Amino acid sequence: MLATQNTAASRLAQPADNKVVTLYEVALFGEFFSKDLRAIRERFGLHSESAQATHCREILLEPLDAAQQRDAGADPIMLRARKELLEPDSGWALYCFSKPEPTKLYSDATVRPWATVQVIGDALSFASAMGYVRRSQIFKRGYSFRRGPLLIQMFQQEQIDPKTQKPIPAHADTLWEVEVKNAQPARNTQERPLTSLIQEVLKVQELMKGLLDLRRQDL
Repeated sequence: MLATQNTAASRLAQPADNKVVTLYEVALFGEFFSKDLRAIRERFGLHSESAQATHCREILLEPLDAAQQRDAGADPIMLRARKELLEPDSGWALYCFSKPEPTKLYSDATVRPWATVQVIGDALSFASAMGYVRRSQIFKRGYSFRRGPLLIQMFQQEQIDPKTQKPIPAHADTLWEVEVKNAQPARNTQERPLTSLIQEVLKVQELMKGLLDLRRQDL
């Protein structure tokens, strides 16, 4: 059973006028060591409407012909499947990104086309039916915060036990990663241009200055 927010490609056709609309992610990224965890968590919490613990499983999938695409000089579009483990009834989210927009267009934040589909049921079989195979998986444990239209995530990656396929708790020295981005894919329109979202993530960048360096990344 599917509840579709967008197609598994990077664009969504609008039936009313047959125009194709691209949806985007606007994001900043950072990382820090565990010694700064409490201070960073408290500052995010102070400037957010809500916060919660998270533990998710993420699976990276690639097209069956990924090798042939690379041999031909193309970058295959990778598909990601994500499930929140602390919410037993939550479904899977399948999503993919295209290459980020060039720095000359958006120098302050990473802006890239983003497509997502919510799946209730066997998401991996659904991905397989679209011609994708599993490449790798990771677990992420940490915290998420909501601030207006933004989702702020801070987490450590957990390795996988090869025998049990269960996550191994991260070492104390494992880096924490931070993503500050819009919670839902966004259109770039005159009424709501992407620049307004960029300003929102830059406000968070300013709030964290001196404690956490948030920056654009070319992914």
